[in-house]
Amino acid sequence: MGEAKPEEKQPVKRRRGAARGRILDAAARRFYADGVAATGVDTITAEAGVAKMSLYNNFDSKADLVCAYLRARHEEWLDLYRRRLADAQGPAEAVLAVFDAYADHADFAYEHGFRGCGLLNAAAELPTGHEGRTVVRHHKEEVEGLLTAHLQELLPGRDEQARSVAEHLAFLLEGAIVRAGLEGDGTRMRRARDLAASLVGTL
Repeated sequence: MGEAKPEEKQPVKRRRGAARGRILDAAARRFYADGVAATGVDTITAEAGVAKMSLYNNFDSKADLVCAYLRARHEEWLDLYRRRLADAQGPAEAVLAVFDAYADHADFAYEHGFRGCGLLNAAAELPTGHEGRTVVRHHKEEVEGLLTAHLQELLPGRDEQARSVAEHLAFLLEGAIVRAGLEGDGTRMRRARDLAASLVGTL
């Protein structure tokens, strides 16, 4: 028999891609709503409507799936940020785009309501040395780096002050999202945005 044509292989690739997406979506819902430790592979595959073997065909382990979930959540936030940034007029509004993206994330229709930062929630459950904690740390570092870059544009030649203010705003973000998670809505995120706007307005 001759070698299969490329187009004959495409439906299989689409099925595998679709299965991976369903597994990742199911994992995202369950990890956020119920926690990483409380969510087993059987729960995820049942919700995704796939066989357990399909999960292991797409992910090496549950730990690998957790990391994929965290990276996907990071990319989800980045997409929200980029949308907000596209409408920002100048560096001051670009700083606030970071806060707006967090507020947008808080406003998603979560199954059991907003429970705070999904990345931090997961990191709190993961042991020291788990790759997922590194993913979360890189996300937080990237957010602070974005704030720093916008503030450096706002404060040319004052890099040290820009870094200091960025750290201050990053702490404001983290505190607000923890309180928002406890209270179950994005009110604290919007308040944090107002506080950030006031602070940036004095620079």
